[in-house]
Amino acid sequence: MTIKAEIQLLEQSALIELFILDSTNLPGGGITRFHAGTNKLLQPVVWQGQTYEPLPIEASGFDMTTQGATPRPKVKIVNINGLLSAQVKQFDDFVGCKLTRKRTFAKYLDAVNFPSSTNPTADPNQFIADDIWYVERKVSENRHIIEFELSSAFDLMGVLLPNRQIIQNSCPWKYRGAECGYAGGYYNVNNATTSVQADDICAKTLTACKVRFGTSAVRFGGFPGAVRNAR
Repeated sequence: MTIKAEIQLLEQSALIELFILDSTNLPGGGITRFHAGTNKLLQPVVWQGQTYEPLPIEASGFDMTTQGATPRPKVKIVNINGLLSAQVKQFDDFVGCKLTRKRTFAKYLDAVNFPSSTNPTADPNQFIADDIWYVERKVSENRHIIEFELSSAFDLMGVLLPNRQIIQNSCPWKYRGAECGYAGGYYNVNNATTSVQADDICAKTLTACKVRFGTSAVRFGGFPGAVRNAR
């Protein structure tokens, strides 16, 4: 069952929220993966081969709207033994760092999360499209909790629209990169399956994207709805 079908069920598997804090834009920064420890998941969670450590976090305000100002989500992270305070000081409150929220259902998690490392429904290609935000500012800090306000990429100082060229059927994302997000099997440039990694090439078309992701979770970076006006 695809994640699109799962979402439409009256009774769903537990929804898992995962977070990636990317501070590589700062000297000495790195990648931190963590999850909120909800749904009784108090141990590390492995998703798409990456391990996310449990860290109490409360996130809100991610709802998107077509009216008014863009949302400014807030995240509160527990300041365990002051460790987060030390990192906040070192990395200038993480301002400008990217925070990615990833979501999937527990049934699709890597098999290693389950007893005997067995999960017949494990599928790294079944996920809700990532939410990508940037740390705008530190709202508050005490010995227990640090709160941050996030903003979208469009809200960053100096960003103009359109930020990239509008091309109808050509994806600008790096294949298997962060924006692409594909981590499945190998396909050649003609969208045929292959067992040779060196032949794993994406044609960067919408068709190629659908072949890899299926029609329910396409990550195509082009603009298939764009058309040239007749003159």
